[in-house]
Amino acid sequence: MPFRELRVKKNKKFKLIGVDLGGTNVRAGLVQNGKIVALDKRPISSHAKKEIVLEEVCQSIATVFRKDVRGIGIDVPSLVDAEKGIVFNVANIPSWKKVPLKKILEKRFGVPVFVNNDAKCFALGEFHYGEGRGYKNVIGLIIGTGMGAGVILNGKLFSGTNGGAGEIGHIPYKENEFEHFCSGRFFEREFGLDGATLDQRAIAGDRDAQEKLASFGDAFADAIMAILYAYDPEIIVLGGSVTRSYPFFEKRMHERLKTFRFQKELKRVKIVRSKKAHIAVLAAAALCLDSE
Repeated sequence: MPFRELRVKKNKKFKLIGVDLGGTNVRAGLVQNGKIVALDKRPISSHAKKEIVLEEVCQSIATVFRKDVRGIGIDVPSLVDAEKGIVFNVANIPSWKKVPLKKILEKRFGVPVFVNNDAKCFALGEFHYGEGRGYKNVIGLIIGTGMGAGVILNGKLFSGTNGGAGEIGHIPYKENEFEHFCSGRFFEREFGLDGATLDQRAIAGDRDAQEKLASFGDAFADAIMAILYAYDPEIIVLGGSVTRSYPFFEKRMHERLKTFRFQKELKRVKIVRSKKAHIAVLAAAALCLDSE
């Protein structure tokens, strides 16, 4: 059966594998009916030779691989030529400057392989398995050490001509760019503390920490407005480490969103946090469903 038919028959009980490759570990999951039925997580030798890291990734996949697996999707924190499945300059893996990952994995496992960056995969994962189900126009916005987005338009991942759609963090803003103000770097630069520490203090009732986290909402609202003007989505799903502090900056964000020009339309847009466990693994598997 051509792989393009998977999208039509996605309720069938075929098996996929989703691989979430980070800078320090890899997670591979066997996905069936939108659920992870087997999961392998292991550290990788981030600073080792390219071949060593590749073998560690392959071993993780092999642990959950079954003979009836129909495809493998893998998300990578890097620039990706999605058509050819080549990854470039992978974050925290110095030896991965240019790796034809699709070609290598297809030769090793004998099934179709799809590769894309983590933000684009996140959006697909939420569209197929998470908060974006039932919507056609979805933005998956990751805010962690950086800021990036995946864009789903009319039910399909939109990458743009050169794969750059969704690079919200690099839009010029004030004297820098959005990522400078709308990522974990903001807290360390402005207050000399990482977001996790501030979050712990805020939860414990530290009002100063709460106010520091709240201040994040101002610039973040401006980034949300840029997304709304550019893509006009039905829903924006937030992921990444900074979103754990969302309850502390949500109010300030909404206050600033009152400056958005189209308030009637704004009321119809949902802004929610990701809730699905292991969404990155499911998101990678969702690449297979977007392959037609």
